[in-house]
Amino acid sequence: MYFLTDEERKKVLRGLLPHSREAGVAEELRGWNWFQPPLEAPLPVRLALYEVAGRYCPTGRDLYMRRVLGIKVRPNKAMIMGSYLHQTMVDVLVQAKRLIYLKGVQNFRQVLQELSQFVPSEPEVRDLQLSPEDLQELKHKAGLVAAFEQARLCSRIQEVLAKQPHVAEDSLAALAVPVVVEQKLDGSFLGLSPNLSADALVFSEPMIMDLKTGERRDFHRLSLAGYALVMEAMYEYPVNLGCTVYVQFRGDRLLVEKEFHILNDELRQWFVEERDEKMRMIHQELDPGRPERCPETCPLAKACRG
Repeated sequence: MYFLTDEERKKVLRGLLPHSREAGVAEELRGWNWFQPPLEAPLPVRLALYEVAGRYCPTGRDLYMRRVLGIKVRPNKAMIMGSYLHQTMVDVLVQAKRLIYLKGVQNFRQVLQELSQFVPSEPEVRDLQLSPEDLQELKHKAGLVAAFEQARLCSRIQEVLAKQPHVAEDSLAALAVPVVVEQKLDGSFLGLSPNLSADALVFSEPMIMDLKTGERRDFHRLSLAGYALVMEAMYEYPVNLGCTVYVQFRGDRLLVEKEFHILNDELRQWFVEERDEKMRMIHQELDPGRPERCPETCPLAKACRG
């Protein structure tokens, strides 16, 4: 999912990257200026990045109920599905790297064979509130994701081996799987959790990638902006691009579409405003009220309606 096609790579290298560098970002909105306004956290409240970027509830009352009223959230089908499919992605990519290091370049046939036999881990049934039909659907979709990634990884490994006759294990892993999954980041500079995890990070040109299995939402871009600010605060180099990877299923087919974003001033300012507003809501225990229409998938809908 995280590998770019030739067309996407051309779009990034010839279009988005030059434009992002030409447009520039206001210095006060670079993450390395976390210690002064507007990036400086206004209140002593720590937020998870998804709490800032997730606008599934129009008024943000879901956050108020969790953080102020202390109401526990029971994962619904969509949340369970997204989490399990993401973990399947992580497991396949990590397995590819592990096999390269363990088997070595000389035993690449074993690498390809064992990688092609990868099977997604079984979901922890006791923790899931799913019907047998939903559980079967979950496993089916995880199998499609795994098969899709296995084929691409095997192809990429063979492509590198064909081009680089003297490649060693470390270089092969970096060239064939040039992505870090579940990258751990410390968001405390910006008033966020010190234990953040970015879905994927491409280091060749620092680009945040975020995987989504649901419908498109405009605010999905906020996660990209948030992770970029955190990375800039930690490493002090610019992160100008982000990509949301949307995965959909059509029978036995997997549909993947990537939406690229230049992480400009407007998007960064939007993230900061969301952070400040939600910090204030929690710190002052301000109930934002119920939205006119609750999302059907909201796990707190019943509790919200009383």
